[in-house]
Amino acid sequence: QVQLVESGGGLVQAGGSLRLSCVASGFIFSRYGMGWYRQAPGKERDLVARISSSGTTYYADSVKGRFTISRDVAKSTVYLQMSALKPEDMAVYYCTTRILGRDYWGQGTQVTVSS
Repeated sequence: QVQLVESGGGLVQAGGSLRLSCVASGFIFSRYGMGWYRQAPGKERDLVARISSSGTTYYADSVKGRFTISRDVAKSTVYLQMSALKPEDMAVYYCTTRILGRDYWGQGTQVTVSS
C-alpha cells in the first residue's frame, strides 16, 4: 500500500533553516509528482510546493526564494529545504501524491518557528 512518511520537523528560530524529508513506498515513485502542503491551527491546508515526475517545480508565492523542493528517485524521497523561516511558516507539513485520482497523505511533521 502507498505510504508517505515525513520527518525533519522541529523547533527553529526565525531566520533559521530546516529540511523536511518524505520517504515514499508502495508505488513507482519516479512516475508521480509529489507535493508539500502545510496547515496552521485554525487554517486550511495549503499547497507549499510541488514537483512533477519530470522535475518541474511550483512554489506558493509566500515561500518563493526561501524554500526548495527536490526529489531523489533512488531513495524514493522528496525533500523540502526551508530557509529564512518566519513565524508564519509554523504549521504541520504534509507530504502528498496523487495516484489514479486518489490523494495520499503522510502523517505530517510539525514545524515550529520562534520569533
